[in-house]
Amino acid sequence: MSKISKRVTLGLFFLFIFFTYLPGIAQTYLFQVTSENVDVYWNDDGTLTVAYQFAFQNSPQADAIDVVDIGAPTADYDIREVTASIDGHPLSRIDKSPYVKNGVAVELGQYAIPPGSNATLQVVINKIQNVLYADSQDSNYASAVFTPTWFGSEFVEGLTNLTVTFHLPNGVQPEEPRWHTAPPGFPEQPATGYDQNGRITYTWINPAASAATQYKFGASFPKKYVPATAIVAQSLNVEDIVNFIIGLICILLPFLIVFIVIYSFIRGYRRKSQYLPPKIALEGHGIKRGLTAVEAAILMEKPLDKILTMILFALIKKGAVKVVSKEPFELETIEPLPENLRPYELDFIKAFQKKSKNERQEALQECVIGIVRSVQEKMRGFSRKETIDYYKNILQTAWKQVEEANTPEIKSQKFDENLEWTMLDKDYDDRTRTVFSQGPVFVPIWWSRYDPTFSSGRAPSSSIPSPSTSAGPAQISLPHLPGSDFAASMVKGVQNFSASVIGNIESFTGKVTSKTNPEPVSVRSSSSRHTSGGCACACACACAGCACACAGGGR
Repeated sequence: MSKISKRVTLGLFFLFIFFTYLPGIAQTYLFQVTSENVDVYWNDDGTLTVAYQFAFQNSPQADAIDVVDIGAPTADYDIREVTASIDGHPLSRIDKSPYVKNGVAVELGQYAIPPGSNATLQVVINKIQNVLYADSQDSNYASAVFTPTWFGSEFVEGLTNLTVTFHLPNGVQPEEPRWHTAPPGFPEQPATGYDQNGRITYTWINPAASAATQYKFGASFPKKYVPATAIVAQSLNVEDIVNFIIGLICILLPFLIVFIVIYSFIRGYRRKSQYLPPKIALEGHGIKRGLTAVEAAILMEKPLDKILTMILFALIKKGAVKVVSKEPFELETIEPLPENLRPYELDFIKAFQKKSKNERQEALQECVIGIVRSVQEKMRGFSRKETIDYYKNILQTAWKQVEEANTPEIKSQKFDENLEWTMLDKDYDDRTRTVFSQGPVFVPIWWSRYDPTFSSGRAPSSSIPSPSTSAGPAQISLPHLPGSDFAASMVKGVQNFSASVIGNIESFTGKVTSKTNPEPVSVRSSSSRHTSGGCACACACACAGCACACAGGGR
């Protein structure tokens, strides 16, 4: 024989071996459990006997069913007490299952169920211990909970006529036992009766059950019918604790993620508004007096649009600028500038000399940064808390003077004098509307520089006069507005300035904060490694009395 012929012959031999033994290496199980009857005997000695009867219909496309794994509630039983038969033929090869916890592996041997065939398998597991627990609703009762074995969903097809019958201990009276809530698909109340030995029975039937689903059944009866030593003490072992913790984490994890996202968003928003550096919060002693309203607002970390509006009104009052257009917002510098303007007021004027909106915003940010650093320097050695309380008292006093004024003239005068301090109040808008809701407001001398639409026909007076002490009539010739119009104009002034000049206040403030109070930089070693993991959820039996069989079968 030539070398080529020998090679071809050897290759065909190996192909024959491969295709002959491959099915034995990778078997395929697929079957239907047409019916399953489970008799659960709660014995007088506190043990449990489970008798299964499975009607298997093997799929024509599957391999023979040669081994069936059956789960048991606990590992506390003797393997020699397990018996099995198929279609009346006793089976002798019964071992501990390598696949199912606490379960047994029943080998069918010569009675393996061929593809397309059916057979009935009976398995009895006797004297299973540690299956009764104290009832969580009544300490005088024992709880008996049981879950029949179920098979992997990849092995099962079709529906199962499932019948589960509890046989309660001898002596239990009809009015004494209680059934637990039935699983979905089963009647709410089991059928009750007696077995051939006179024991009370509870029977649950579902003709459209699934052999791949875990169903839990339960009943309770007085403890006196079983030995006290048969009741398992309620204690959590390490596995129970671990399963509980894992389950709790998996339940709470989505809420935790949502909380972290929301918290991060809120923290980020607050972080951007904290433009004062941490050093200024270090407590010194005493009050720093002499701060302007704008500097006090910086110390209190008021919104930057409010602070810039305060600077605007201060400059308008001083006759340094006037509003020529509110939409879009434009200022005109009045030359010559008044003397003794503050550095930040000069920076503000220079910012509005910029024609580009972006350049103007950058200049206003630099203006604010300058004020922050100036306040930080001025507060060195002083108590921030005491100083803030001091200026809060000033702003409340300012509002009190306005609110307690007896006449429109005095009210207008006090509001004019204390304007910047009243603007420090977080409720400035509402309090302004409330104070000027009724009666006229005698407008201040600078009003026409603030409101370009103010009628030139009403010549403003040189100042708001003090109220006359005579009993004569009020000087109604002074320029005035309805109180509601005045209040609306003042409130809208802040809003228009913010929208037209500053734009997005969060972005504007964030750019200031990045320079005055930057986020701390964390340094990491270049050799550090990062790993990510997930959460594996576990299912635990957490019932009053737990005697749950595990999944198995269909190897």
